[in-house]
Amino acid sequence: MVTPTSGISTLTKSVLKNEQRISKVLNFPIPFEKMNGTGNDFVIIDNRILQIPVAEQAELARKICRRMFSIGADGLIFIEESSVADFAWNFYNADGSVAEMCGNGSRCAARFAYRHGIAGKKMKFVTLAGIIEAEIGEEEAVVRVKMTAPHDFRLGLSLVLGDEESVVGYVNTGVPHAVIFVDTDDVPVKTWGRMVRIHQLFEPKGANANFVRVLPGGRLKVRTYERGIEAETMACGTGCVASALFAAMEKGMESPIEVITSGGEMLTILFDLFDGPVADNVFLQGSTRLVCSGDLTAEALL
Repeated sequence: MVTPTSGISTLTKSVLKNEQRISKVLNFPIPFEKMNGTGNDFVIIDNRILQIPVAEQAELARKICRRMFSIGADGLIFIEESSVADFAWNFYNADGSVAEMCGNGSRCAARFAYRHGIAGKKMKFVTLAGIIEAEIGEEEAVVRVKMTAPHDFRLGLSLVLGDEESVVGYVNTGVPHAVIFVDTDDVPVKTWGRMVRIHQLFEPKGANANFVRVLPGGRLKVRTYERGIEAETMACGTGCVASALFAAMEKGMESPIEVITSGGEMLTILFDLFDGPVADNVFLQGSTRLVCSGDLTAEALL
């Protein structure tokens, strides 16, 4: 007799069994919104009521963030209860890895919270990087967040990219970033970004890689290879912050600094910079977009 699983490999059976297990744990349909911040896109789920177990969240992120087969996104954000702030979040990259912070994701989460009455126009929320302050602008789509204090500055590092030695700066702006100034946009971001991301200088966690060009008129163009997505993204808020700080230290630029992302949109970085180096009052500001809202079905996990 031919059964529905006849001829299916052991690995495939295991995957199907895992999907069935997850489906039983979750209560479908699951309401969601998809938003993006200057091209960096996220699925956001209000988990204060749904209470999707933390043990299932990473796997859910891997499934939902697949492009073409599911909703598709750079990351998945769960809005959670908090006793010390307006709310907390659990943030996952597209591969299911946990990220301490995401600048554009935090701006989208803030707008989500405001839209759903979770917080007012000024709010605070808890991340693994610390408590983030956010403010909704006169136009709801414009959101500004105060970043946690950048730390672990490392100046004058070097590594070989292509046939040349490149000078690299490093700072943690919520997550670790390497900054490399280039003279052209024609950079093999996927190849070089991967080399930087796994380089021994940044072990054990690795670093995001930012390739930065100073544009005429004093803006920056930033292309970022992100950990957890393992590709160039259309924007990276924490990467733009890192790039702006090094532009101030190495290129003499002053706050505020406008950054053009890979997606062609603009972020504004504001900060105070002191000898040390020490950066304080660091803000990330830019637009967000509500792409769609709907209900996630169990078939999105297949």
